[in-house]
Amino acid sequence: MFFESLGFTFHLHLKLLIMKTCPHCKAEVEENFELCWNCNYSFKDLKVVEINELPHENREINCLRCGVRMHYSGEHKFHEGTRTGVFGNLFELLTNREKFELYICPKCGKVEFFTTGN
Repeated sequence: MFFESLGFTFHLHLKLLIMKTCPHCKAEVEENFELCWNCNYSFKDLKVVEINELPHENREINCLRCGVRMHYSGEHKFHEGTRTGVFGNLFELLTNREKFELYICPKCGKVEFFTTGN
């Protein structure tokens, strides 16, 4: 009321996510998805489908926020833990390392990681 008297108006946008359950793995999936994110179950074909992996140069990944094609930033290695003291590099041998392909949206800055399978 106070802000309206000053000429301000507010709009409240609510996005209600409607979810469905995958009959194959029981994961919750957004209603508008055609594939289960967890097991690749196709709600259209009513079966688990194989996804042929394309090299990153040929992948077209669109940003989930703004729909713009994301840019491939390369394969990056991440690890758990920190480097400690003189033996930091020695302890690196004992840490868990993961490789991810990194994609960045040029419009909104969203970052997505995909496992490389190695």
